[in-house]
Amino acid sequence: MVKEVKKTVVNSWNEWDPLKHIIVGRADGTMVQAPEPAIERDFPNDGFPLGKYGPMPKEMMDKANDRLDNFAKILEKRGIRVDRPTPLDFSQTVQTPDWVQKSMFGCMPPRDVLLTVGNEIVEATMSYRSRWYEYLCYRPLLEQYFKEDPDMRWEAAPKPRLSERTYEKDFWKKWKALSQGEQLERARKGDWVATEVEPLFDAASVGRFGKDLFVENSTVTNLAGIDWLRRHFPNHRIHKVMFDEEVPCHIDATFVPLRPGLVLQNRKRVPLIKEHTELVKKNGWEIVTCAQPAHEQTVRLSSCSPWLSMNLLVLDPKTVCVEASETAQMEQLDKLGFEVVPVPFRDVGTFGGGLHCATADVYREGKLEDYFPKQVKGY
Repeated sequence: MVKEVKKTVVNSWNEWDPLKHIIVGRADGTMVQAPEPAIERDFPNDGFPLGKYGPMPKEMMDKANDRLDNFAKILEKRGIRVDRPTPLDFSQTVQTPDWVQKSMFGCMPPRDVLLTVGNEIVEATMSYRSRWYEYLCYRPLLEQYFKEDPDMRWEAAPKPRLSERTYEKDFWKKWKALSQGEQLERARKGDWVATEVEPLFDAASVGRFGKDLFVENSTVTNLAGIDWLRRHFPNHRIHKVMFDEEVPCHIDATFVPLRPGLVLQNRKRVPLIKEHTELVKKNGWEIVTCAQPAHEQTVRLSSCSPWLSMNLLVLDPKTVCVEASETAQMEQLDKLGFEVVPVPFRDVGTFGGGLHCATADVYREGKLEDYFPKQVKGY
């Protein structure tokens, strides 16, 4: 008997509806990026002092891929279809008429690149030169989905030029000269490396709550990027959010919805926009503070924080995947009524994030819902 191949349907409105189809990244060929204006990598104790770049150690890459493959199998055993990207040669030099970049990055975190809203998948702008071409890793899959699902919308946000004008000159040099308190004060003003010359956003800056999309203004997502999303999704309500953090990046280790009426909040990164918290509570949602991470330090060569402890993948409103060593976080979620699926994943952090980062939704059962009908004026 010939096994029936199910055709693709693209549909995902939030982070918690029953998951049926997802993309899981790969660690193959991931690089410590070459220097660029948007970001600096500096790992002097691990063989990559500032300015040095190159491939991640093979033994680390192999272990990460083992973890990713295992994660994919866990999802498949639960009846979830899993697709994987096609890695590029990330060690190659890439360029546009505006710049030359000596390396790329990788394709472990598809969540950064692909934003699914309903039947639409948007390729994010990205704000690092090393990640400008990363969308190509997902093009074979997107081409397939587009052919198989006649209702799919496939969009690409305008590719930014990422010229010198896109970044504040000598930002990181100035930043390092500041005290931690001064860095925090500057961050509270939204004064980061990216200027407002052109729209910039990572897909992982967006938290999806049905009709409401919460977009974190951060080092990778500027106000122009939020404005582009607001115009692109006119039938949604786009809310700018900010949190108390020196170098903010993505929302999925800070403000994580678990199910309708319940959201997990980073215990350290408190919201800076009062209307944000007001909107959530006004509509009867409970905000619970996440558990303390199991680890004080990140893994070797990782640019991520210990707060990957709350970087979760919700499979449905009663089931959630959590990194296996984060016992306190698992216990908290168990008490909140979830079936917790432990997934060994700490070794993947080096390659760009946790369980949510390593995935991108294609299909979740469910439809567009308005979870925040009581709006806050002016927000």
